[in-house]
Amino acid sequence: MDFEHQAVLLNEAVEYLNIKEDGIYLDGTLGRAGHSSEILKNLSEQGKLIAVDRDTAAIKAVREKFPNEKRLVLEHSNFQDFDRVFGKLGIEAVDGMLFDLGVSSPQLDNPERGFSYQKDGPLDMRMNPEQKLTAKDIVNNYSQEQLEKIISEYGEENWAARIAEFIVKMRKENEINTTADLVEVIKAAIPKAVRRSGGHPARRTFQALRIETNNELEQLKNLIDKAVSYLNPGGRLVIITFHSLEDRIVKHKFRDLANDCTCPPDFPICVCDKEAEVKVITRSPVQASKTEKEANPRSRSAKMRVAEKI
Repeated sequence: MDFEHQAVLLNEAVEYLNIKEDGIYLDGTLGRAGHSSEILKNLSEQGKLIAVDRDTAAIKAVREKFPNEKRLVLEHSNFQDFDRVFGKLGIEAVDGMLFDLGVSSPQLDNPERGFSYQKDGPLDMRMNPEQKLTAKDIVNNYSQEQLEKIISEYGEENWAARIAEFIVKMRKENEINTTADLVEVIKAAIPKAVRRSGGHPARRTFQALRIETNNELEQLKNLIDKAVSYLNPGGRLVIITFHSLEDRIVKHKFRDLANDCTCPPDFPICVCDKEAEVKVITRSPVQASKTEKEANPRSRSAKMRVAEKI
């Protein structure tokens, strides 16, 4: 199938990377190479772009798109394991990294991947098709308490308790196998009056299940410290998030890394010896322009934050 994918905050992301034409860069979330294509335009023949993705379909599609591009190195890997890729390639540090944490349009638009609540397909949601755990496993095997916690925390869903209750009740009768099956359960759980406003009733639950299936938040927490350690001085870390939980993690982590002493205020002298590792380039998150939001609705929730290695 052919898919159209619009990279979110494309120009802003590339601008904030502050690319050196002979530098080495990492695109940790390749997708369909929207950002990578633009980064390559800013590199000379001496520059290099390492691009990774846990989706084998993305790697295959981009390899076919750039069959003879010597500046581009493609690797199948989870973004948080980029250090293994660097080790394989003999790279100790890079001049910039970009991580776009959104689900790509090809993933959302392909019903067989199971990400969309608007199209019927298998209840999958794996970003890495080689991974064992699926959303179907979670929905049919997690306890009611576990489901409520996930839907409440990761989906910020007010009706989490009732949705979890209905999932457990319905799966006793028939296994919940497809996205359409799950949407029907969610609609049954949320009162009709509530469903009239606030967007699609399944949106938050699907977000929560996707995060749990792919362990997204824990991976993000682990990623930031590691990414900074592999940046050259002056190198920039650019992260694009799509919901408040991710943005909060990035904001607080950047702030912590930019702070010097963390001793209590009443200590007469510093005993922690902590030094700032980065300076925060974006005090407030960069968001899509009105024009981009109108052209690409998926950009509406995007927030980009940037830090620079000291």
